[in-house]
Amino acid sequence: MNRIALTLLVLFAASGCTRGDAQQKAAALAAVPVSAVQLAPKAVPIVFEAVARTEGSKEVQIRARVAGILERQLYTEGDPVRAGARLFLIDRAPLEIDLQQARASLAQERARQEQAQQDLDRLKGLADRRAISQREADQAATGLKAAVAAVQLAEARVRQSELNLSYASVSAPIGGITGRAQQSIGTLVTPGTDTSLLTTLTQTDPIWVRFALSEAEYARLRGFDFKNPEVKVELPDGSGYPEPGRLNFSSSSVDPSLGTVQMRAVLPNPRLQLLPGQYVRVQVVAGTQQALVVPQSAVMQNEGGRFVWVVGPEGKAAQRQITVGSWVGADWVVLEGLKAGDTVIVDNLLRLRAGTPVKLQAKG
Repeated sequence: MNRIALTLLVLFAASGCTRGDAQQKAAALAAVPVSAVQLAPKAVPIVFEAVARTEGSKEVQIRARVAGILERQLYTEGDPVRAGARLFLIDRAPLEIDLQQARASLAQERARQEQAQQDLDRLKGLADRRAISQREADQAATGLKAAVAAVQLAEARVRQSELNLSYASVSAPIGGITGRAQQSIGTLVTPGTDTSLLTTLTQTDPIWVRFALSEAEYARLRGFDFKNPEVKVELPDGSGYPEPGRLNFSSSSVDPSLGTVQMRAVLPNPRLQLLPGQYVRVQVVAGTQQALVVPQSAVMQNEGGRFVWVVGPEGKAAQRQITVGSWVGADWVVLEGLKAGDTVIVDNLLRLRAGTPVKLQAKG
């Protein structure tokens, strides 16, 4: 009887062991294969992002400086021009006539000056011999001074006429991109009126990018030890602009209605990839700092905010709520919720539940 009981006990123990092994194997087969990264601090750029708008580094209104009929337009609208290039011609004939009259007046005044000098020389000699009164000699000296002043006035009149004639050729004061012509050929243009505006000229190399940072961001930016932060631009199609820029202006006051600080960067633009008036995204890079980063693909979101899956004790998945900062390439800077050494799962995320066994595998 004892032998039978012993036999049954051995068989039961063997059956229990077999069932336990089966359960362990089933659990091992149920583990989700995942790839993961172990977090360690790394140097990441300190970045402040904003929406910006481009504008010409110089924007000049081209205006007529003399009155006259607009005769010719010498440029094609929208084309780049060099400084000094002629843009418009105003009718020269009236200005040339005015210059001739000014020169004739100058010749008359010089002749009167010569006559006054001769009169003074003659009367001075007579006054020395007391042949005439001193008063007559003094009047002759005064007449000479008046003649000299009249010559100077006539010379200034000639220079003014020559300057006005030069204004008949309207030239570009800077190099840049020409705008639409505001006046048609044949229009009478007059300085000081609306008709004086002929076109605009915008310098696009270098180009300016204007944006604003919040008061808090600006305070953080000033807190970093930097001299001249680098500014990177992202084009509307999502591609990066190849030339980095530098800050060249930051406002000394906060906009009370928006709580922002106006800033501006300058970028080289030799191939005119950026045009004035474009909206772009900018990143102000103020140095580097040590931080934890996770791939953007590992970050999910629920009603509680953003979270990641980590490999917890006993090789099981655990959910961890995190606070993120800026993007760094394909990674996200983690501000709170993770620490160095944590293992973050990066794939098969939809199959995970809290407590799901996971099996780490090498990333392919």
